[in-house]
Amino acid sequence: MPILIKQFSDGSFIEFDKGLFDDWCVYLTRRGGKKNAPRDEQYFDELKKYCCKYSKERIWTDFVKIYDVTSSEIDEEVLDRISEIASSYGEDSINIDVWFTVIYAGMVAEENKKYAKLKKRIKRLGMYQLLVDNETPSFAANFSKGMKWQELDMIMRSKGF
Repeated sequence: MPILIKQFSDGSFIEFDKGLFDDWCVYLTRRGGKKNAPRDEQYFDELKKYCCKYSKERIWTDFVKIYDVTSSEIDEEVLDRISEIASSYGEDSINIDVWFTVIYAGMVAEENKKYAKLKKRIKRLGMYQLLVDNETPSFAANFSKGMKWQELDMIMRSKGF
C-alpha cells in the first residue's frame, strides 16, 4: 500500500510503495502523469542541469543540509526544511523541491534496507562524485555497482564521510 511522502503545489507527489525488492521504492507522479521510480541517474542529471544556474557548491551545500538531518523515518520537519531550501531557487523551486525530496526519500529507504551496510552514505557518495568531483550523472549513478561495501566505505572515509 502506497505511503504518501509529499504533495507539491503543481500536483506532483512522491510516495513509498512496493518495489522489486522491498516496500521502500520511491515513486514520483507528476500531475496528470504516470507513476515512476526515478533512478539515480535521472535525479543526478536533473540536479546537474541546475549547476550552471546556481553553482555546484550551492546544490552540494543544500544537499548536505538535508543529508545531515536524514534518519530512518520520514520527518515532516525535514520535508518542510527541504521546501524552505528549495524556495530560494526562485522559478525552479518546485523542481528543486521535488528532486531533493526524491533524494531524501531515497536516503530514508537506504537507512531501512535490511542488509545495507553503507546506508544513506551511498547517496552522498553519488552526489559528491556528481557535484564535487564533477563526474557525469551516469558515472555517479553506476560507480558503486559491483563493488564491495568495504571498498566503498574506504572511499567514503577518504572523502570525510
